[in-house]
Amino acid sequence: MIGGVLVVDKPKGLTSFDVLRRLRRHLGTKRIGHAGTLDPMATGVLVVAFGASTRLVPWLMAGEKTYEARVLLGRVTTTDDVEGETLRRERVSSIDRTSLEQVLNQFRGVIRQRPPSFSAIRVDGERSHRRARRGETVVLPEREVIVHDLVLLGAERDELRLRCRVGSGTYVRSLARDIGEALGCGGTLSALRRTAVEPFPVSDALTLSALDDDPELVASSLLTPWEALARLPAVRLDDEEARRVSHGQRRAVPEAALADVARADGPDSVIVRVGSPEGRLVAVAEVRPSPEHPEVLILHPLRVFPER
Repeated sequence: MIGGVLVVDKPKGLTSFDVLRRLRRHLGTKRIGHAGTLDPMATGVLVVAFGASTRLVPWLMAGEKTYEARVLLGRVTTTDDVEGETLRRERVSSIDRTSLEQVLNQFRGVIRQRPPSFSAIRVDGERSHRRARRGETVVLPEREVIVHDLVLLGAERDELRLRCRVGSGTYVRSLARDIGEALGCGGTLSALRRTAVEPFPVSDALTLSALDDDPELVASSLLTPWEALARLPAVRLDDEEARRVSHGQRRAVPEAALADVARADGPDSVIVRVGSPEGRLVAVAEVRPSPEHPEVLILHPLRVFPER
């Protein structure tokens, strides 16, 4: 399988697409994509796939993400961050830590959240941020997201420092806006750093400046497709079974892999990475019980990677 995955530390001021454009020169390919946009003002982990590994992006995006954020209180903006136009300003009253925690507790666990109007979500086939920039009123519907952890790192009169670990699809800009509203003064995101995309911490990320100084770092930092999907349970097959799955055939989960699959979340099914004996990714598959024999788990290939 040609391709691979790089974990990059995006600097402030670049769009995610700017990062891809710079990496194309080092990777020598036009087939490149990322697993989760970071706005220009944000820094931190950007997972980049290239070549055939771009087909892994849906599963790279699905992992939990961890952020450190600053929320400016008393200001509401069009974009839900400080780069937008100010819609209103409010007086910020002092609030004790106990009261702050009570407000923050409303945003822990499964919550309903309205994405920012300035986002990449499509409305009738067009990105909502393009409509918003034309002056159209864009109100996206609320959706269910999950906030696994929300920690107050510090609080000043007009600014909160937070760390959050969230599920896919959660907007930290929306969290900042909604926390500000719950405090009665409004709020907007003033700084954001993504410190991890499961399972990759920012400490493992490659900076663009380091890559520019030493292009050979690509080879030493490159993750294979098998390594890039490390958050998924692993099912290894012998060569013949791996070949069959790589061509889309359904096969039983071998007994040696049952323990890993059983530890994974999911009431009725679970997504796994399927590999050959030497660790070459041959498929991403869903594991489901056999209808005829529920004690037997069957691999249902979702995306296959036959050897070329």
